Amino acid sequence: MTKKPASKSSKETPAQVSEPRPAADDTLRTIRLLMPSMALGLGSRCEIVLHDFRQPERSIVAVSGNVTGRKPGGSVTQIGLSIMREGDAAKDNYTYVTSAPNGLILKSVTVPLRDEADHVFGALCINIDITEFWVMGQSIQALVGTNEQAPKPVTFVDDIDGVIGDVLKEETKLLGRPLVELSREERLRLLKALEFRGVFSLQRSIPQIAAHLGLSRATLYNDLKHMRGESGANGDGEAARSTRFNDGKLIDIEGDGA
Repeated sequence: MTKKPASKSSKETPAQVSEPRPAADDTLRTIRLLMPSMALGLGSRCEIVLHDFRQPERSIVAVSGNVTGRKPGGSVTQIGLSIMREGDAAKDNYTYVTSAPNGLILKSVTVPLRDEADHVFGALCINIDITEFWVMGQSIQALVGTNEQAPKPVTFVDDIDGVIGDVLKEETKLLGRPLVELSREERLRLLKALEFRGVFSLQRSIPQIAAHLGLSRATLYNDLKHMRGESGANGDGEAARSTRFNDGKLIDIEGDGA
């Protein structure tokens, strides 16, 4: 007598396949459709900005709400430059408090966007005006005797030259003297810091930086070549990591660990 094959007592679980990420342009289109509703739900104190880092000098592709006065076609900020510099190693989100040129205190969240190959190509930023709450908080802190770090200024402008100019002003303030007075060694350290901050990813950065340093473009290119040559000698990214910003201050951490 022929035996029937034994029936399976439990169902086989199919292997889970991770869903592929959508292409960059599809992601941007989808987010643009959602932004007006998101801004409406968050209220009049909120602004949502969508960036495409593939065109950093005009990275803003859409804006919903009006807090910083930014418009489509505007450029990245210093924060956007930093995320571009981190590239695919960027964190999933960044939360920070900043002060805008119009005097508003903003709480901001920036979420890097990734394409189907998991490469960072843009960012979704939410800026919320917390000025009144900040002033109230400062009054309470004065009563209880605590101190809180002041918000860092960020250049919310639509012109990339303004962003580059403000980064150079920060450097001038930190160094305590005009950039044209720097020695070559100091200049190379400055270029290393600007490289770390992603400034040289912008096409229009070279003529502006050369003018601030009192150099010809040819001399600046030679200094960059020399600086990057030293970086290569120390291993990928090692020289870029040797100079960092800590709470707005330029520090040298070579040999000091992380």
